[in-house]
Amino acid sequence: MSEKLQKVLARAGKGSRREMEAMISAGRVSVDGKVAKLGDRVEGSEQIRLDGHSVNVQAAEQEVCRILMYNKPEGEMCTRKDPEGRPTVFDRLPPLESGRWIAVGRLDINTQGMLLFTTDGELANRLMHPSRKVEREYAVRVFGEVDDAMLKRLKDGVKLEDGPAKFQQIFYRGGEGRNHWFHVVISEGRNREVRRLWESQDVQVSRLIRVRYGDLELRRQLPLGGWIELPLNEVNYYRKLVDLKFEDKTKVKVDDKAIDNAKARRIRRSVKKHHQRTIKQTRRRRS
Repeated sequence: MSEKLQKVLARAGKGSRREMEAMISAGRVSVDGKVAKLGDRVEGSEQIRLDGHSVNVQAAEQEVCRILMYNKPEGEMCTRKDPEGRPTVFDRLPPLESGRWIAVGRLDINTQGMLLFTTDGELANRLMHPSRKVEREYAVRVFGEVDDAMLKRLKDGVKLEDGPAKFQQIFYRGGEGRNHWFHVVISEGRNREVRRLWESQDVQVSRLIRVRYGDLELRRQLPLGGWIELPLNEVNYYRKLVDLKFEDKTKVKVDDKAIDNAKARRIRRSVKKHHQRTIKQTRRRRS
């Protein structure tokens, strides 16, 4: 059966379907030597090239859907390469034999916490799409006076420069003086939406941590800068959430599912080694 060309390219890890559509429209993709057009379909036996480079295409049933949970530290960019040489969230991820890791949404440089990566571009697109209304929960520390009227406005909806926005839920988690911790839930992934909602009420966000995506929470023992691959049942939770067919294969070993103390120590050692390598590379560039 044929599939849309942009879907095949996204599954091969070349980017999101929207990015692939733009590349096809720009004439950067060819099929069997002919420049492709938006709307073209392929069966999988064709020679597909992107910017002249051959694309390794796998049928959907041959591809193993993998998902990583990453605990992003502050200071990392959600991009593959940063022109200023700053560290990116892709720097620490394990290498793949084919395809590439695709980030499910973004966290800005000053936000930390749960970030998902997958090898399945269709899954990433659906999890990010506003129409799916997948919940994201954040722990947020704000500085300023917060009262019940403000919280009501934030739940009822306020107007931002790109349209109305609101928190689905707000939970107070304590604080001292003018510093207060809240947990907030949204179901969109607009740029800096959580920060902008609070700032619309003249309070400042001083810490922001994503702690949940859908029903799965950030692993408590997962250190900053560490990742863990999700087991098959959790991969299929996300696939079911966005109406995709269940997976029946996984790369995760049975004893790798949980994070015990020994595994947490191994992850921390790996994170530390990566940090030391990054410092050395930065010093070499500066010298």
